[in-house]
Amino acid sequence: MPNTVEIITRLVLAALCGGAVGFQREVVERPAGLRTHILVSTGSALIMLVSVYPFLGKSYADPSRIASQVITGIGFLGAGTIIRQGNVIRGLTTAASLWTVSGIGLAAGVGFYEAAIIATMLVLIVLVGFRMVETKVIGTKGYNLFRIRTLDRPEQMGKISAVFGNLRMSIKNIQVEQEDRNIVKIIVLAESPKKVNPPEVIRKLAEIDGIKETEWE
Repeated sequence: MPNTVEIITRLVLAALCGGAVGFQREVVERPAGLRTHILVSTGSALIMLVSVYPFLGKSYADPSRIASQVITGIGFLGAGTIIRQGNVIRGLTTAASLWTVSGIGLAAGVGFYEAAIIATMLVLIVLVGFRMVETKVIGTKGYNLFRIRTLDRPEQMGKISAVFGNLRMSIKNIQVEQEDRNIVKIIVLAESPKKVNPPEVIRKLAEIDGIKETEWE
């Protein structure tokens, strides 16, 4: 049975490792950020401690059964971070990072410090370093502001979002202003690959029935 210092060390290490990954997710404004990753990693470490040490030496105990449920259960959290925008699925990387930090927490909880630290470093290299590589290969991403005047219809927002999603553009912010009884102005801040030209977006938006005017800056 580990002493109090050992228990604190394992839980704090899990929190730090999960927090390092969560901080990166927070910076890039993903659905699950700093607090979520810290809680997942620390909770996993606690579950690992509970599953191993109270039953140490008992022949009927199987610590792996509880740990395996963590890996299965984390899927529910991961699913909550996945968002569909048109034909583009977003949030898979964040879901994968949550699943990975749960494993990091389990490693810290059982005292496998080297694995927890090395795994955290590898995850950060993938999230930060590989993102830079993808940006250079795919093209530098930039932000554009689109102003859209359209008839006030319930389905318009879905159709507009689908246009951005189909062009692999990430919507960062949407603001809706009521101009009059029938017309609304929708202001969209979107991040797009370098190869996507704003005039192409304007052309696609203009094809939607009910769109009155579109412009960008």
